[in-house]
Amino acid sequence: MTTCIRAFIDSLAAVETGPGSHNFFDHAIPENSRRRQNLEIFLQEMRDRSPQVLLVGEAPGFRGMKVTGIPFTNRTILEGPANAFGLFGPGKGYALPGDSGGVAAEPTATVLWAVLAELDFLPLLWSAYPFHPHAPGRPLSNRTPTLTETAIGTPFWQALTELFPIQSVVAVGNVAHRSLQRSGLRVPKIRHPARGGRAGFKLGLKELLAHGVIH
Repeated sequence: MTTCIRAFIDSLAAVETGPGSHNFFDHAIPENSRRRQNLEIFLQEMRDRSPQVLLVGEAPGFRGMKVTGIPFTNRTILEGPANAFGLFGPGKGYALPGDSGGVAAEPTATVLWAVLAELDFLPLLWSAYPFHPHAPGRPLSNRTPTLTETAIGTPFWQALTELFPIQSVVAVGNVAHRSLQRSGLRVPKIRHPARGGRAGFKLGLKELLAHGVIH
């Protein structure tokens, strides 16, 4: 399994994203080795927990996964103590890359993990487009990924459904939902937790859990 995870990360690193997007796993940038290592540790931790549900969001933000290399995380989560699921925390090898100084923590990641803890529900997390889309010439900005970009991301979330014992896929927000539908999947959609979406995100997950759609 370790070999499969490393091959998955190497395939991410090999993608050429163009000037309006940033591949923060690219082997050409030395600091990205830390992001690749962080993602490998995370996927190994998740492997030990055998998640059956994959939550697919939109795309990494410049204050979140672009910094850490891990979906729906930020510098505070990575540096802090282990969370309610025993993930992250000291002594496991996680570390911030040397080029991440001065970037504030992405609040959406903190909200998402708090909700998951409240529901005692641990899915695998990923994005429809697993690289950072930004406005032209403004790397410290976020934008919605294009249809072409989410198509580039499709093989990666599909690979995760094979690397892990995934039984259900859930779209987090409209961008992810459209991307999953274009791939031929009919999946439930819940509110994205960003921009005041905490309550809707939690309610959506609660309803899916209550009706046995996910577990």
